[in-house]
Amino acid sequence: MPPELIDTHCHLDYPPLSDDIAAVLQRARAQGVRQCVTIGTSLERSRAGVLIAQRFPQVRAAVGVHPNDCAHMDDTTWAALDELAAQPEVVAIGEVGLDQYRKTVELARQQEVFRGFLALARRRALPVLIHCRDAYEPLLKLLRERAATWEGIIHCASGPAEFIQGALALGLHISFAGNVTFPNAKALQALVPLVPDHRLLIETDAPFLAPQPVRGQPNEPAHVAHTAAFLAQLRGVSAAALGACTSANARRLFRLSDRESV
Repeated sequence: MPPELIDTHCHLDYPPLSDDIAAVLQRARAQGVRQCVTIGTSLERSRAGVLIAQRFPQVRAAVGVHPNDCAHMDDTTWAALDELAAQPEVVAIGEVGLDQYRKTVELARQQEVFRGFLALARRRALPVLIHCRDAYEPLLKLLRERAATWEGIIHCASGPAEFIQGALALGLHISFAGNVTFPNAKALQALVPLVPDHRLLIETDAPFLAPQPVRGQPNEPAHVAHTAAFLAQLRGVSAAALGACTSANARRLFRLSDRESV
């Protein structure tokens, strides 16, 4: 029996995953993946994610708008996302945050929208799934200004050790994706020991960032098993122990029940 796993961040509405979601989930189940969370990056994709979660009991959804696509957020979009966030299949607000790598949206606008999503997460009592790329200090500063602690995740962990330590001090979980397995990812791998067991999560970010054994192929939730095995080796624990730890953390954070797994 493979270790029990939960993929805390994937995009089942993106092709090729969306071409046959049932088959994707069947392959995931064969690798021990009992549940996964499909993540919104726009209003339309958030709606699609909720519909997927309504079809498949082992899938939950997060709703949000990616910082690179947040320039045109308006009152109608906010109202629609607020309504989606009230759906029982929705377990988080995301993918939201700050991105200064591509710089497609001015930082001030990203910060304005991120504050709105933090308020939505608090209003709906949901954790926040945070995207942060090359905006580490601005993101921590904004979070600290709003509250002393946050319920949520730094998705696809990256950045300096000080950023990870700052996020942990704010109460956030840290999630590692397939890029941690890349041979040249030594700086990212050095972050893994900084994260205590009770704050550690795993993800695929599928269909992106396939882990090293399947690098270059479309990623999918089944491949989180490769990342779990790699992290277990880095942390000096069994794959079963790492799976149990990260699954318990995901269930607690997202308030998942065993009845929702298949």
